[in-house]
Amino acid sequence: MQEPHESHGHSVAAWTGVLIMLVGFTVGTLGIWFDQNIVTWVGVVAIVIGAIAWPLLARLGFGPKAH
Repeated sequence: MQEPHESHGHSVAAWTGVLIMLVGFTVGTLGIWFDQNIVTWVGVVAIVIGAIAWPLLARLGFGPKAH
């Protein structure tokens, strides 16, 4: 059996990164659906920003706390 992870999902860095990427996926999907290239690329850029923000925030001390 796996040991429970008390810090699983409990970091500002993780929540922020995932939220930014989720918004990016939603915007990108709408851009594809309505055939709007600029909206699609805005979504792609948001996904990249979320992927960068997550580890950056973790390094700045907003990641999971050490036990």
